[in-house]
Amino acid sequence: MFVHKAAVVGGGTMGGQIAQAIAASDIPVVIKDVDQKFVDAAIEEVKNVTAGQLGGKVKKEKITQEQADARLAEVLANVTGTVTYDEFSDVDFVIEAVPEKMEIKQAVFAELDAVTPGHAILSSNTSALSISEIGEATLRPDKVVGFHFFYPASVMPLVEVIIGDDTSSETAQTSSNFAQAIGKQPITCGEVPGFVVNRILNSAVGEIWRAQEERGLSIKKIDEGVGAANVAPMGPFILVDLLGLDTVYHVADHLNNSYGERFYVHQGMKQLVADGKLGAKTGGEGLYKDGEPNIPGEADADAQELADLFLGKALVEACLILEEGVCSVRDIDVGMMAGAGLDPRRGLFPPFWKADIEGLDVSLERIEKLNEKYGDERFPVPVTLKRLVAQGRLGFNAGQGFYPYPQPDEGDQPEKVKLETRGDVAIAWLANPPMNAISPQVIQDLGAVWEKVNANPEIGAMVIASTMPIVFSAGADIKAFTQMDTEGGAELINNGHELLKGFGEGRVATIAAVNSLAFGGGCELAMACDFRIAAESAVFGQPEIKLGIIPGFGGTQRLPRLVGWSKALEMNTVGDPISSIEALEAGLVNELVPDQELFDVAVNWAKRLAGQAPLAVEQVKKASFRGGDPDAGIDAEKQGFATVFFSEDGKEGISAFLGKRKPNWQGK
Repeated sequence: MFVHKAAVVGGGTMGGQIAQAIAASDIPVVIKDVDQKFVDAAIEEVKNVTAGQLGGKVKKEKITQEQADARLAEVLANVTGTVTYDEFSDVDFVIEAVPEKMEIKQAVFAELDAVTPGHAILSSNTSALSISEIGEATLRPDKVVGFHFFYPASVMPLVEVIIGDDTSSETAQTSSNFAQAIGKQPITCGEVPGFVVNRILNSAVGEIWRAQEERGLSIKKIDEGVGAANVAPMGPFILVDLLGLDTVYHVADHLNNSYGERFYVHQGMKQLVADGKLGAKTGGEGLYKDGEPNIPGEADADAQELADLFLGKALVEACLILEEGVCSVRDIDVGMMAGAGLDPRRGLFPPFWKADIEGLDVSLERIEKLNEKYGDERFPVPVTLKRLVAQGRLGFNAGQGFYPYPQPDEGDQPEKVKLETRGDVAIAWLANPPMNAISPQVIQDLGAVWEKVNANPEIGAMVIASTMPIVFSAGADIKAFTQMDTEGGAELINNGHELLKGFGEGRVATIAAVNSLAFGGGCELAMACDFRIAAESAVFGQPEIKLGIIPGFGGTQRLPRLVGWSKALEMNTVGDPISSIEALEAGLVNELVPDQELFDVAVNWAKRLAGQAPLAVEQVKKASFRGGDPDAGIDAEKQGFATVFFSEDGKEGISAFLGKRKPNWQGK
């Protein structure tokens, strides 16, 4: 389903920021509240946020002031405000952002059920309440979903898509697609108190809160020490003041009531909330006042001890979420990156990735010591962690932990693709961080690896995997393409096609282990392999059309041969991604497995294929190129790609993408 018009119920700052993200993505949005002053406040927030974003581009000389003024007018033209439901008869997606009280939300959803068309998805921005219970107020619980933004919504990229008991898979997929359409990073999770990010963050930070009150520690010294320890983007008490003490307290209290002693409620924070001292949202006084602590405590803080508490508890809670089947390994880590600011580029890693880096045996030892000191209620030892350690899967240095990692063969290795040989199986590891973009260097290096693999008669199968835990390949390196002339671009396309054609015709069987995003060139690379094994969190897509170009590495030819002409035409002309489940059902994927089992399953496929008669495998592959005339199709695609890529619209689409602006199509 496509979202042509959206609505936000609930004005003010949060509603305004959500509406801004939608309007800035050129999707019309109506803001509704019971009082016109809240509607006006929300529209003013849209204006202020947009003006601030555009002002930053003007300052960096990416656009002129005239262009900024014109763009501001375009965004505001996408926004309307109302105190009635008169404009809701044609909305496709509604986001409720009213106060966190079940009776209020159910009343709103009952009203929405009556005034919106039957296909419309009704979502809630709740940070804690049950989606299933909210959905009970409607006659369409299958179209009710959680759609949880993080404050400030104009800055934070994460949206948690929460699946209720009756939420359909179509609703979940459309919601994820819509999140991406408005520039957000979605993760999908089950319905549990706190969902994912708030649950992990509150559990970990709660241990620091507890230590502060029990020992009379200085919050200023804690913030300084934890910041220096590089386990979080900022000190925990500074963060609370920024987010709002009332918001943080209510979530903490809810989680304490839901899970018990694992979650701590800071009593000093509770009192400040009662006094109306909420931090930045009330003029600045909260846990701090004029830069100095506003709650008792002067003792020095042991930064390392607090860091161990934070890291240990974050991993415990992440493992519990995983073991409960709430969320995948990849989505938990992505959620903590996008929602808690754990940016690997700054040396801040989400829980599973962090544990892999330091060693799972080290992480397990830390938790066992904390368990011995504080008990099972606060620090239960995760079964998943114990099992991985017992299997010798100790993380990065061992080649396998929560994620797989390369252990390249000795000798010279290409820069962007690493070769690992395991008997009769080769693994080609894509190593072009942060998103494994398919750059000219990647094509060259993958070609060198493929040539070496083909030259080794003992190798019968090759797995293509990613060194990046959170992405397979986000697509072609667009910036690199823009730096090429027509001749260089044509050479790149030809080289890429020859390489991918070799995958289909060579004697070596190829398996793509798709662990996460496989977009554009990444999806085409996977399709060029003989088989595709996908993790449950994998997402596939051919978004080139949104840049004004078409797939250039076989997407118009291999995709229809795998999923059928109709589905391929949809993916190539609409550009929206599909989930791993949809990919399996469509025939794009051969097998779907839990994230943590992906690499093992892919290697097992490779071992089985490597054991087959090599000449027979080669001839079967040559005779089975998905039917039709592939060479003629590829030639047509190459010509079509060159036509659009070097057209005015192609240049404009790519320029708009790189400049994060709306393209202006000319049809030439």
